[in-house]
Amino acid sequence: MVQSQQKLDRVLVRVEELTPEKADQLIWVRARIHTSRAKGKQCFVVLRQQQFNVQALVAVGDRASKQMVKFAANITKESIVDVEAVVRTVEQKIESCSQQDVELHIERIFVISQAEPRLPLQLEDAVRPEGEGDEEARATVNQDTKLDNRVIDLRTTTSQAIFRLQSGVCQLFRDTLIKKGFVEIQTPKIISAASEGGANVFTVSYFKTSAYLAQSPQLYKQMCICADFDKVFCVGPAEGWKAPHCFYADTQNSFQTEIQTVNKQYPSEPFKFLEPTLRLEYTEGVAMLRAAGVEMGDEEDLSTPNEKLLGRLVKEKYDTDFYVLDKYPLAVRPFYTMPDPSNPKYSNSYDMFMRGEEILSGAQRVHDAQLLTERALHHSIDLEKIKAYIDSFRYGAPPHAGGGIGLERVTMLYLGLHNVRQTSMFPRDPKRLTP
Repeated sequence: MVQSQQKLDRVLVRVEELTPEKADQLIWVRARIHTSRAKGKQCFVVLRQQQFNVQALVAVGDRASKQMVKFAANITKESIVDVEAVVRTVEQKIESCSQQDVELHIERIFVISQAEPRLPLQLEDAVRPEGEGDEEARATVNQDTKLDNRVIDLRTTTSQAIFRLQSGVCQLFRDTLIKKGFVEIQTPKIISAASEGGANVFTVSYFKTSAYLAQSPQLYKQMCICADFDKVFCVGPAEGWKAPHCFYADTQNSFQTEIQTVNKQYPSEPFKFLEPTLRLEYTEGVAMLRAAGVEMGDEEDLSTPNEKLLGRLVKEKYDTDFYVLDKYPLAVRPFYTMPDPSNPKYSNSYDMFMRGEEILSGAQRVHDAQLLTERALHHSIDLEKIKAYIDSFRYGAPPHAGGGIGLERVTMLYLGLHNVRQTSMFPRDPKRLTP
């Protein structure tokens, strides 16, 4: 048990840093036992650290006894060990490991934290591509089992790559906006009224009254605009930022290792985008759908199947996975959306799409208190419950616009995955509240 009784004289080297340049060096590594295989007087071990792994060898000789080989072979999978080893280059690449040009010759090994012998799932099964499973020999793991044992599933190379890329995407957005003069803000998560309307709201007990979980930081972002923070953003799992198109190029350049790792288990076509971004008006999108046989009204909102169909039509015609659909019908947008000055049936609002699925909904916001009041009443919203919001526009509010983008959806669609639970670290849905 490591209880910090003493400071160990060990400089730990990261697995990803194990390259031929470190050949013949004696180093320390802390990693998990991914697999082990004893054969005669030696034992091969694969050590894993996050999405990187390296082959190691314990062999009877000057620095290792038979007992040490047996000890290493009996260490349970997923246990954390410290090993002192010499880095050796190999004549033939070790294809099964990320560090293919070296292996470690272990001289000492210590168990830091031992895993129980029976794991709820095997990591090699959890990363096997769909369709490669064999009922007798090559099992795969279904999604519910992965999510029920999320801590183990998050150790897989695929999950590690997904969430490291997602973290990088968030940082790219944040860095871009900060450089453009934006201020990051934190907004209330419980509010006095349902901010978006509709049935999907969550009521919570709040002392002697009731409150609602905030569906969006939208109203508070606008109130900050009225308070002379002219550019603001906030970061959350499903809401956040205006999307700079340069994000796509930066992601491709910065996260090739993670993209390739995910593609091994979930192959997908590379994400395509145009510069400048393709912009279509809503009426153009409806015309494309009608030409493909879809029957829909001019002011009807896009259904999910029609959004996906339009994405395929756009890809066929323009060869892009990313586009903006502008000038939505006013009837299908929230009360704070600015009407189109040239056609009151439409609005100054837009959605952004990746691979045929919406990732952002945005608009110019109403910044006039009188018009905002009229629009709220039109949507049957209790004015008393949004009084503070409307009042913030009575003392001079600049014209402004914005939107909210879903980080988990962006990650899912960029990587070509098919379920947002794969890109939500601990997902919540109507049937899942744990872990």
